Amino acid sequence: MAATPPPFAPFEWMIAWRYLRARRAEGGVSVMTWISLVGITLAVFALIATLSVRSGFRAEFVDTILGANAHVTVYNAGQADAATGRIDRTIEDYTGMAERLRAVEGVTRAAPLVKGQVMATANGRNAGVQVFGIAPGDLATIPRVADPETSLGDLGQFEAGIAIGSGVAQELGLTVGDRIRLISPDGVKTPLGTSPRINAYDVVYIFSAGRYDIDRVRVYLSFAEAQSYFNRDGRADEIEVMVRNPETVAGMTPALLRAAGERALVWTWQDSSGAFLRALEVEDNVMFVILSILVLIATLNITSGLVMLVKNKGRDIGILRTMGLSEGSILRVFFICGAATGLVGTVAGVFLGCLFAIYIDPIFSFVNMLMGGQVWDPSIRGIYHLPAKLQAGDVLTAVALSLGLSFVVTLFPARRAARMNPVEALRYE
Repeated sequence: MAATPPPFAPFEWMIAWRYLRARRAEGGVSVMTWISLVGITLAVFALIATLSVRSGFRAEFVDTILGANAHVTVYNAGQADAATGRIDRTIEDYTGMAERLRAVEGVTRAAPLVKGQVMATANGRNAGVQVFGIAPGDLATIPRVADPETSLGDLGQFEAGIAIGSGVAQELGLTVGDRIRLISPDGVKTPLGTSPRINAYDVVYIFSAGRYDIDRVRVYLSFAEAQSYFNRDGRADEIEVMVRNPETVAGMTPALLRAAGERALVWTWQDSSGAFLRALEVEDNVMFVILSILVLIATLNITSGLVMLVKNKGRDIGILRTMGLSEGSILRVFFICGAATGLVGTVAGVFLGCLFAIYIDPIFSFVNMLMGGQVWDPSIRGIYHLPAKLQAGDVLTAVALSLGLSFVVTLFPARRAARMNPVEALRYE
C-alpha cells in the first residue's frame, strides 16, 4: 500500500505556484492576485503607519508633560486673610515642607515655586506670560528646559536675568541679551491704592520645551526675585515634586499628603492631562478598529480571486482527484495560493510601514514643502512636528491581524475546491 504524502508536500507547492503565475488565457487570475497583493500591502502599511504615529504622539505628549512640568504639585488649601478677606494659599514653611517631601520614597526633587501671570512687553509688542519663580539649581534639573540642544544662552547666568520660552521670544522679537519688561497689576501698595509693578530683565536663556502652549507663555525668574516681584516675601505658592516613576504617582499620593501636612492638597500630572490621555486612548482604539476593517476588506480580495481560480480550474481539480489527490491536498493547494498572496502583501506592507515610521521627518518635510508650509500648526496640536515611534508590538499586531485574516478567508474557497465532485467537474469537458 502506497504511503500517504505528508501535508504541504512539494507537489502541492508546485501546483499552487503554477496556478499563481498562470496567465489569464490559461485560466489563471494573475490580475486579481496583483490586486489582492496591492490591497493588503496598502492596508498593512496604513495600519503600521497609524499605530506608529499613535505611539509617537502619545510618547511625545507625555514626554513634554513630564519633561517640563511637575509630576505632582503640592499646595495649601485656601485660608481667608483676616485683613483683606482674600483667600491665601501660600506656603510659609516651604523649606521644611520641601525637605519632608524629598524624604518620601520615590521622590527625586521637591522645589518651592512662586507663580504669577503678568504682561510682558518688548520692541513695542505685548504678550501675556506665566512667571515661574524657581531656584537656579532646581531649574537646571528640568529636562526639557535645561536641554542645551534646544536652547540658547547660558543657564549659569539665570540669577542675573530671566529665562523665556522660544514662543515668547518669537512673539516679542527677543533674543539672548535683549531686555524684557514685566508688568504686574498687583504691585506696590500705597495709601492711594496698589500701583502696577514694572521691572526690566535681561534675557539670558531661551528654551524650547517642545510644547507650543508651554513655550508661548512660560518664563522663569529666580526664586528670590519672584518672591520680591509678587510680594511673596518668606512664602511660596506651591511645591513642585518630581518622582522616579511618574506612571505610579497615584499610589504615592497618600505618602505625599502625610509628608506635606494637614492643609496640603496635591494635583498630579495625570489629574491635569488624564482626560486628554483617555480621549486619546479611545481615539486609538477606534482607529485600530477602522483600519482592521480596512485590512479585512483587502483580504476579501483574496477570496474573490480564489473563487475565480477555483471556477477556472474545475477541470484541473477533477483530473487531479481522479489521479488520486485527496480532498486535503486540493484544499492545501488553494490555501497556499491565497496564503502566499497574504504573506507577500503583509511583508511588503510591513516594509513600507517601517520605512514610513523611520523616515517620517523627511517625508513630512517634503509634504510640507509641496503644500507651501503650515501643514502642521503647533498652536492647534501643541507639539511642533508629527512624531512616530516604531514599536515591535505594533508591527507584530499588524502582521498577526493581516496573516490571520488572510488565512481565514482563504479557507472558504479552498474548502469549496476540495469538496468539488470530480464527476461533475469533468461532465462537460
